[in-house]
Amino acid sequence: MSAVAKFRTTLDLTGAPVLAWSFLGRLPAAMCPIGTLLMVSQQTGSVWRGSAVAGALALGQASGGPLLGRVADRRGQRRVGLAAAAVNTLALLALVATSLRGAALDWQLLLALLAGLSVPLVGPLSRSRWLHLAGGDGERVSAALWLDGLIDEIGFTSGPALVGLLAALVAPAAGLLLAAALVGGCATLFALHPTAAPGSGTARTGTARTNAPRTNPPRRLLSVPYGLLLAGMALLGVSFGSIQVGVTATTGHLGHAGAAGLVYGLMGGVSACSGVAMAALPARFELPTRLRAGTVLLLGASLLLPLLGHSLGGLTVAVGCVGLAVAPQMITMFGLVERTVPSARLGEAMAGLVSSITLAQSAGTVVAGWVATAGGPGAPFLVTCGAAGAALLLAATTASEQRYRRPEAVLSAA
Repeated sequence: MSAVAKFRTTLDLTGAPVLAWSFLGRLPAAMCPIGTLLMVSQQTGSVWRGSAVAGALALGQASGGPLLGRVADRRGQRRVGLAAAAVNTLALLALVATSLRGAALDWQLLLALLAGLSVPLVGPLSRSRWLHLAGGDGERVSAALWLDGLIDEIGFTSGPALVGLLAALVAPAAGLLLAAALVGGCATLFALHPTAAPGSGTARTGTARTNAPRTNPPRRLLSVPYGLLLAGMALLGVSFGSIQVGVTATTGHLGHAGAAGLVYGLMGGVSACSGVAMAALPARFELPTRLRAGTVLLLGASLLLPLLGHSLGGLTVAVGCVGLAVAPQMITMFGLVERTVPSARLGEAMAGLVSSITLAQSAGTVVAGWVATAGGPGAPFLVTCGAAGAALLLAATTASEQRYRRPEAVLSAA
């Protein structure tokens, strides 16, 4: 199925508006960490304070995501999505207000934690929603996961670049204010849309709400395959965080600090094109094979960063090459999750993957910042290479069709 056909298939499931709300509603999750760092650092003149507040937000986002996902799986996406969007919008606006007024660090930490805990799970719940609408149809499931993974990856890489541009052109707090507006508007519309998946704990008969019969007991979420996917996504997050620091440090060292957002944003643009090209891969090219091939590409591109990153042109080429590997990795891992976890806990599982990459990106940023201080502006790219090498080793030794067989295939084989 071509990229155009996959797009049309997914569009038939949802309609154009909800796809737009899904994209815009998930942008804040990528914008807020770096937006908080830039705003607090520039308001206080202390990078440490900015890092502390951004770390509190990332911690809340990583810990609150799976919890909200689990509640949404059980109680339905509409109520959970609306409540999270309202709390998150208010928390972000309060965080901006306290920062601009120079409030005590404790208040900023508390509000950042609340903002992280209440991030609406637009990305994870989108995937869960599309799969619910696909009704088990293989082609529709494949098309929905492809398009949603592409949208998610574009948001994850373009969000920080957008915040950087707004900070440079408007004000340090502009990124968080835009994020609050997107949450309050688009995340709310996404939650209200009729396609919102109902919870597994209730069923509707006419207008009455009744307890749904539990024909199958809830299955355990954490398994070896799912744990491996969490680890792979975390290594990708470390790569993101270290590249972000490396690009920022290198462009500043070269006297082009304002170019950091554009160079980093290039990775998202190239990655989007790579994700579109994935639609042309034949079905016989199985997901585990794609994961192994993607990690080879990621390591090869990462090695270009320390080799070519001594000039702005070389850095741009190297970052663009990394972008070739990003979308295939993310789309493939999200596709493998659909095979790995119980369908009733899919939203929670997707949220766990997002939490993994978010927390790991924060950790990668901290480690890369320390390495840059000790070893120079190009040193963070060594962290990128280490994470990519570990991802390749993990995929090469664990990613097999046997390990990621669908549960029904395992049962029939038995």
